[in-house]
Amino acid sequence: MTEIVNPRIEEYLRRRYDDGDPVRLEMEEMARARRFPIVGPLVGRLLEVLTRSIGARRIFELGSGYGYSALHFARAAGPGSSVHCTELAEDNIRLAEGFLTRAAVWDRVTYHRQEATAALRAAGGTWDIIYNDIDKDGYPAVVELAHAHLRPGGLFITDNVLWSGRVLDGEDDGKPATAGVKEFTARLFAHRGFLTSINPTRDGVAVALRL
Repeated sequence: MTEIVNPRIEEYLRRRYDDGDPVRLEMEEMARARRFPIVGPLVGRLLEVLTRSIGARRIFELGSGYGYSALHFARAAGPGSSVHCTELAEDNIRLAEGFLTRAAVWDRVTYHRQEATAALRAAGGTWDIIYNDIDKDGYPAVVELAHAHLRPGGLFITDNVLWSGRVLDGEDDGKPATAGVKEFTARLFAHRGFLTSINPTRDGVAVALRL
């Protein structure tokens, strides 16, 4: 797999970004111990900047795990905001409640124990941010769904769009997940209702402005 960013650069940035927050650090240690995928502190900081930059108050996460990205969204959106999360594993939801309660943001968070896209369809409404981190073969179908549920000026944020370099010619492993990421990216850039940029931090984060 291809290193997207020089590891020394990533380590330099992690040191700059480290605020010593004990809850965040504990969540990161758990991810390391369990080999559980989280966006990490570099992308977490990006999520906070994006949330604050548009004054987001209503955020819907497609794929939430035990609440690492939700921690950043909820803190950035502030008191009275609404962060909806999706997760099927009851254990992860219990972990999220513990972590986010200690971080004093649990009152801003709602977990749906339901398949992510079905949960968004059921919740309906219009959102300031939709964050996408579901199974990669399901990525392509999310483009239209996100567009339908975002306000103009809202952001559609998607993780893992560089997929450890497997999107490159000669690196494709032929798996459905890789095909999903590539098809998703093609659809997103072709969509006239989005203006899209990809930040190559960690594994690639697509940020699409809903026009």
